[in-house]
Amino acid sequence: MPPTIAELGLDRLTREERLALVQELWDSIAAEWGSLLTDAQRAELDRRADEDDANPDDVIPWEQVKAEGRARFKS
Repeated sequence: MPPTIAELGLDRLTREERLALVQELWDSIAAEWGSLLTDAQRAELDRRADEDDANPDDVIPWEQVKAEGRARFKS
């Protein structure tokens, strides 16, 4: 079980210090997140983002996506 806030002494920090620590923790997680993707996965995500940026009106309404998904499970 991970240590508690009290065991780490974090409960003695001010609210501002705890918020700064949360931000630092989040930034460290975000930095590692990018390394979880392979180069091929990152390239595919970049390609899809570029395609989306180039064609912002090429979308499918959520209701249509939901209806099609439900239809697949019913058959």
